[in-house]
Amino acid sequence: MSNCRPIMLSNDHVARVTPAEGPLHDPRWRMLEDADLDQLADRLTQDRPRPIPIFAYGSLIWNPGFAVGARRRGTAIGWHRSFSISLDHFRGTPERPGLMLALASGGSCEGLVLEIAQQAEAQSLRAILRRELVAHELSANACWIEVETDRGREEALTFYADPVGTQLAELTVGEQARRLAHAAGAAGSGAEYLLRTVHGLAEHGIHDDYIWTLQQLVAEEIEAGTTAIAAGKLPQG
Repeated sequence: MSNCRPIMLSNDHVARVTPAEGPLHDPRWRMLEDADLDQLADRLTQDRPRPIPIFAYGSLIWNPGFAVGARRRGTAIGWHRSFSISLDHFRGTPERPGLMLALASGGSCEGLVLEIAQQAEAQSLRAILRRELVAHELSANACWIEVETDRGREEALTFYADPVGTQLAELTVGEQARRLAHAAGAAGSGAEYLLRTVHGLAEHGIHDDYIWTLQQLVAEEIEAGTTAIAAGKLPQG
């Protein structure tokens, strides 16, 4: 962690990204039904501590979507954030592909440990797994990782740590920024997702140099595109 730099990406930048229509999910996927989700939840949480801890590093920070009993800062050991999953649906289309945040091996990643409220465990697990894993083709993307908290080292459940069964994009930070600046789909734009993530991290006093660099580059790319349009030219990327 380093001194927090200013957030350059703004709601104004997000508003400049042209919306796009497309599918929410890959039409080839076999969606997980309630029974599948419950079976997967049982397998993932059997003999695990209660309340169940979830390590949040992206959208789960600002939109957990389940009953949170308690939350605390934590650092994932041996992982770092990476916009590495290529999207031609959800927040992207084939013409304007997007990127989804995942964890990649190496380094460390500061985030939040969110405890599932025990009185709502079954419903919350179903909600989390339906949202994060979506389909049978993605169901292997849940695992337990080591996290350092004020309680010491513990394990927490997380998603898309070295993702499998997905299309990955090996891009430089600059290439990631160009893609996120123009990506949009049925669930919104890549810029919106990035901005919400930055604000979610900042709200909890978490600063990730990679994310802060990316948001600045995305802001600059959107501004450059707006200037190009005003001059009668198409933006690059």
